[in-house]
Amino acid sequence: MIELNADIGEGYDDASLMPYLDRVSIASGGHAGDADSMAAALRLAAEHGVAVGAHPGYPDRAQFGRRELAASAGEIASWVTQQTETLAEQAARLGLRLAHVKPHGALYNMAARDAGVARAIAQAVAALDPALMLVGLSGSQLIAAGQAAGLAVLHEAFADRRYQSNGRLVSRETTGALITDPWLAAAQAACLAQGQAIDTLDGGPLRLRADTICLHSDTPGALNIAHAVHRALKRG
Repeated sequence: MIELNADIGEGYDDASLMPYLDRVSIASGGHAGDADSMAAALRLAAEHGVAVGAHPGYPDRAQFGRRELAASAGEIASWVTQQTETLAEQAARLGLRLAHVKPHGALYNMAARDAGVARAIAQAVAALDPALMLVGLSGSQLIAAGQAAGLAVLHEAFADRRYQSNGRLVSRETTGALITDPWLAAAQAACLAQGQAIDTLDGGPLRLRADTICLHSDTPGALNIAHAVHRALKRG
């Protein structure tokens, strides 16, 4: 069964989602998260045997890291390094080791299309720990940068987000960008897992490689979505 992941440590009901997950990316102090929330998320993941990773983003809590910020490659690398190190230190105190890094929000989307941003992130991760995997939007610049930096990569696809025909995610500001119907999310996840085409918001079929499928803890009805997607993936 293809793995299911979620972004957690952002103030939502992570405990209810955890039984359905194989991997989690934990808010690491940029867009959200503090020492207490990181430790709680790490302990919860450990209890369920779920792989843990850092979820660094723009240091912009007011906009939850979902607004692009002008920043140099050095600044981006510094944010990724600092936030990942912060979570890694919390993990070490609990006898845990991080498995991956996945950028958050606007930084994730920027890295998907901007080779310079992608390279800054990938090189920061490789310098920090070359054993870390890099999670990025399927087929994106971040995946290419991770491979160029010698990192193992995971092509990520989404159960609860709609796509454009070019493979990019539809902006959250666009009507219909989120999939909140559990049945529709499960159907999209099943297609992605089986390598079948999915429908896009601007028309036309899209096929994506999916090593891991994501859902968001802050999507309305996230628990029902997780249950439906997990069941669909288990059926194969």
